[in-house]
Amino acid sequence: MNTRRRQGILIALATAVISGFSVYLNSFGVKAVGEATVYTTAKNAVAALILLAIVGLGRGAGVRVTAPRTRSGWLGLLAVGVVGGSVPFVLFFVGLAQTKAPQAAFLQKTLVLWVAILAVVTLKERLRPVHWIAIALLLAGQWWLGGGAAFALDSGGLLILIATLLWSAEAVLARWLLASVSSWTLGVVRMGVGSVVLLGWLGVTGRLGMLATLTAAQWGWVLLTGVLLAAYVATWFAALARAQAVDVTAVLVLGAVITALIDAGVRGVLPGPVPALLCVLAGVGVFAAMAWRGAGRLAPE
Repeated sequence: MNTRRRQGILIALATAVISGFSVYLNSFGVKAVGEATVYTTAKNAVAALILLAIVGLGRGAGVRVTAPRTRSGWLGLLAVGVVGGSVPFVLFFVGLAQTKAPQAAFLQKTLVLWVAILAVVTLKERLRPVHWIAIALLLAGQWWLGGGAAFALDSGGLLILIATLLWSAEAVLARWLLASVSSWTLGVVRMGVGSVVLLGWLGVTGRLGMLATLTAAQWGWVLLTGVLLAAYVATWFAALARAQAVDVTAVLVLGAVITALIDAGVRGVLPGPVPALLCVLAGVGVFAAMAWRGAGRLAPE
């Protein structure tokens, strides 16, 4: 069990690295396309097709899709696609247009707190006082990285908070589903169902035709970030299958540090504020170390 959990932490570290690069490159991709929802829909569809191709070609290498054995399992899979792969994206980008970027970034980074609360209540994952201290460090570091400014929860911020709560529910639901289905099943369903819903949303809002007008350069950004998204989803669910939901989510916060380091390196400046980065590193370090030692309790397999 402890070896499996350690594998989960190592895979989560890989997910964080992918996330760090993805967030940085997505900022350029969405600017290149110009319409956030169109860009997200195209990127998610590319990721879904890549995951489908991997599943189709990788069966001999142990890549497999498994079907749920119960009705609740099927409903849970559908919920992952809707709650995780589509609705939150729409809410997030609509909210992003209505609120300040630092506030949006911080609200989205509260994911680890909501996952912790839900995992303790629903999955019976056990957290010690040091875990809650680490969560406080992660939140403080994220707030500091965003400028440390006070903010009020406006309408845009509320939409982003709702999106974050939905993503946290998805993480806990996925952890439960992984007791009966493979991580590849979850990845394909999340991106496949999510892409269908997003395409429907574009149709309802009269923007579906914009996909056909994308230039070669814009599709280049979509393909690049779609590949990274497929890698992110594959490693994210693989990590969740092996470690506590809260441990994986906490380690994922390391992606913010990686994004900051990439941005600073490209611009030729020092990353900062350094104390904020240290807060995040300390929080991630506590979760990783405790999980490595086997502290806490995994949900039943």
